[in-house]
This record gives sequence, structure tokens and C-alpha cells, in this order.
Amino acid sequence: MGLFTKDIKTMNDLFVHQLQDIYYAEKQLVKALPKMADKATDKQLKQGFLTHLDETKTHVQRLEQVFQMHGAEVKAVSCPAIDGIIKEADEVAGEVEDKSVLDAALINAAQAAEHYEIVRYGSLIAWAKQLGRNDCASVLQKTLDEEKATDKKLTTLAESKINLRAAS
Repeated sequence: MGLFTKDIKTMNDLFVHQLQDIYYAEKQLVKALPKMADKATDKQLKQGFLTHLDETKTHVQRLEQVFQMHGAEVKAVSCPAIDGIIKEADEVAGEVEDKSVLDAALINAAQAAEHYEIVRYGSLIAWAKQLGRNDCASVLQKTLDEEKATDKKLTTLAESKINLRAAS
């Protein structure tokens, strides 16, 4: 089911489809984060990826909880956006020889994924509330808060040392 197909007729259909989309995205990130941690040379960045991996596993569980609360089948639909973000990260990481520049590239890739997730969770929360599902919205809000915190940590890490190291 594509996003703009006739399969989506109601706000509820859209909500469930986007749940399936972000569920797929989170599961892909569970696979990608260990690889990013392996490539990172900065200890804080490496640890940040591993910490976010644990959070991401919790995000998957929360999404499964929201599916169940909403009475929808726990199912993933492929998400070309996250696939593209991960593919681009792999390609860029493969092309960078300077390890300090690689760390900057990894942060950029991670933030692209974070921003995608922030947009999706923000919309899901708004739609859940519109559908009268404040219970689902509050579960999704926990994840949105963690995604925003991770993005902020990545920015701080980039601006405090990673980008400086890469530029010198």
C-alpha cells in the first residue's frame, strides 16, 4: 500500500499506515545502528549509537503496544525514505577515509534518520488525538521525546568536537 493510494480512505487508515511505516523504519534502524557504532571512532559517538540502539528496541515495543491498543495488526510496510537514508549513510561512510570526517558523516546520517522519525511521530500523535486515542498519543509521545533528545545530543556532540576535529 503506497501512501497516496486508494487504500487509504480515512484518517484511521492513514494513522495505521504511518504506524506500519515507522514500525518498519524502527526495525531497520535496529539493524543499522550497530553498524554505525562499529564505524564510529569517537568513543562518545560510538556509545551514543549503542544507547540509542537500546532506545530504538524500546520504540519497536511501544509501536507494537500502540498497534494492539488501537486494535490493528502489528505489521510493517516498506519505507523507501528510511531505506534511502540508510543506503546513503552506507555509501557515504564507505567513501570517507579520514576517520574524523567519517564521524561527522555518521552524525549527519543519524540526524537524517532522527528528523524523519520526529516528523512521523509528530504526525502520529496529532492524528491519534484527532481519532480520540489520547492513550496511543501518550505512548507515542514518549518515543518522540526520546528522538528529540537524541537529535539534541548528536548536535551537541557534532558542534562541541566532532565537526571541529573533522575540519582540522
